Amino acid sequence: MNDKKFSIKDRVKSFGYAFNGLALFFAKENNARIHAIGAIFAILLSVWLKISAIEWIAVLIVIALVFVAEIINTAIEKLADVVSTEINPKIKVVKDLAAGAVLVAAIVAIIIGAIIFLPKLFS
Repeated sequence: MNDKKFSIKDRVKSFGYAFNGLALFFAKENNARIHAIGAIFAILLSVWLKISAIEWIAVLIVIALVFVAEIINTAIEKLADVVSTEINPKIKVVKDLAAGAVLVAAIVAIIIGAIIFLPKLFS
């Protein structure tokens, strides 16, 4: 266990690292920008259609789910690239699994979006 005492300064620094990670994610990763466009579209559609509070919760949760999955996938890919710069079948499996998690999150987001938005768009 870490015997280091609690420090406000260290907590503030940790937020700085987290914000730096987000900045790097959006600046360097094409998929981050694609997900951001999708999120903005979903938020604008939500405002336009005046969705309910519970629908907002669902939309925001799936937006967060997709971003979290993509950030973790990116972190795994970056770490795997440091571990081995050569093609490695075991690392490919790890990368494919992480990418699969993003795909699952995106599919769930699309399904939830369809459940919320389609009836309102076609009524």
